[in-house]
Amino acid sequence: MASSLLEAVDIKAPVAVSWALWKDVERWPSFLSHVKHVERIDSCTFAWQVSLPGADKTFVAELTEVIPQERIAWRTTEGVHHAGVVTFHRLSDTESRVTLQIEYDPKGFVERLGALTNLDSTLANYDLGEFQRMAEQGA
Repeated sequence: MASSLLEAVDIKAPVAVSWALWKDVERWPSFLSHVKHVERIDSCTFAWQVSLPGADKTFVAELTEVIPQERIAWRTTEGVHHAGVVTFHRLSDTESRVTLQIEYDPKGFVERLGALTNLDSTLANYDLGEFQRMAEQGA
């Protein structure tokens, strides 16, 4: 059973500010609550440690597309199966929209329950709120 989520947040900061914060994959744990650690393996490959309700996971993911100030996409190559993309949209000179889309394959009871009850969406919204706060502080 594949699952997906799509969430967006409007930020009172230019796209360049949102992009600068998100492009540094190793900073993602500072605003993604479930990401505990990201370690660079090479220019486009990273080892991840995440902690989700009822499950700690490690995996390796590679960046599959990086278009400055437009999009960052990734997919896992080892461990849990998921892929995602973050897109950056200019709303005005001082505002931007960040959209997060993730496709994943929940394994086990707790992960399936999270997908069915929209807990994954709630976590994504919380994390985007943290990202919004950091980006607006940086603007």
